Amino acid sequence: MHILDIVNYFLTAIMLSVSVAWVFLIKSMWITFRDSPFLDRYNSKPHHMPKVSIILPARNEEMFIEKCINSLLEQDYENYEIIAIDDMSDDNTGELIKKIAKKNSKVIHVQAGPKPEKWIGKNWACIEGFKRSSGELLLFTDADTTHTNKTISLSVDHLLSEELDSLTVIPKMLCLDWWTKITLPVLSTFLHTRFSALRVNDPSKKTGYFFGSFFIIKRKTYEAVGTHESVKSEIVEDGALGRKVKEQGFKLKMVRGEHLVEAVWARDLTTLWHALKRLMIPLYIQSNKMAVGIFFAVLFLLFMPFPILAYAVSFASISTSFEVLLGASLFASGLFYLGSTIDAKKGLGLGFRHVLFAPLGSAVIVSGFASGILHAKKSNAVTWRGRTYSISDTRQNPISL
Repeated sequence: MHILDIVNYFLTAIMLSVSVAWVFLIKSMWITFRDSPFLDRYNSKPHHMPKVSIILPARNEEMFIEKCINSLLEQDYENYEIIAIDDMSDDNTGELIKKIAKKNSKVIHVQAGPKPEKWIGKNWACIEGFKRSSGELLLFTDADTTHTNKTISLSVDHLLSEELDSLTVIPKMLCLDWWTKITLPVLSTFLHTRFSALRVNDPSKKTGYFFGSFFIIKRKTYEAVGTHESVKSEIVEDGALGRKVKEQGFKLKMVRGEHLVEAVWARDLTTLWHALKRLMIPLYIQSNKMAVGIFFAVLFLLFMPFPILAYAVSFASISTSFEVLLGASLFASGLFYLGSTIDAKKGLGLGFRHVLFAPLGSAVIVSGFASGILHAKKSNAVTWRGRTYSISDTRQNPISL
């Protein structure tokens, strides 16, 4: 057998393995969409109406903060306060919060102090807000999130009716720019499966996770797990805090709420790039071998079917091995598009025209992960909301894709 045929059959075996992985991902994603519970579907039971403290950290959010707070002020739940923390913004975020607070007594403006060493900015802002809170329930949300007017009442009713300790809502992820629109459908196929509501809600699974855009937690539970201080150096703090809640035996539930809550995942190519690095860097800090292994798995799952397909098409007439490779790479590429299309339509509300460019989105993901690995131990490993962090000497609890 010619050496080229050996290479082709080896690549064929890889493409068949990639196809098997995609069949699993698509099946898991479909079951997740089909069976995940919703925020507004539950058996309501009588309960008291506890005070809710909404903790809203904000740094350089002048584009989004007013819309977020206004959506919170329109809630049909009465017993709540909004603690909006200006995390030493460089723009008009603080002034906008002050302006709203003067007009509405439900809004409490908090100016966060200088961030202590070893703290990630958002975690510090959350603690600063918590210190000013008085509610029995704490609802954490992000400044680029908007809420329908029943979101708080539904979340409180759901939490108390089912005797939960915490509840997190899967929002509709808004894609503001073209790069995010072609990238997120691919990335979400992993997030909807590995961190699905079905896994989080299964007591036999170790998976615990909060969506930072919306999670509500009992005050005593938040204090028991150590507050945000226990995850002060985590750059994916919502995931780390959710994991702590579940690991310590508290009752956590994840529900779908795309029709009730909307959140921005990335705003442009720059924020998308740093978001991808944030996923990989904690993993590399914990285990560089695991991070490199996952990088290559993602490389072959998301990107390699297409250059291999181009290679097979170019030489398909030369030998049978190229024809076999062509069929295997076509099958893998087709499953890639099927998975991306399902997520784009059912999860993100995007059109097929964005899915057509998904291979380019895959290249962005792979490049972002590679950059995360290469920069993980540098002093400027992560840039987020105008701050630069080095986390090489911190302990991280990463999201395993």
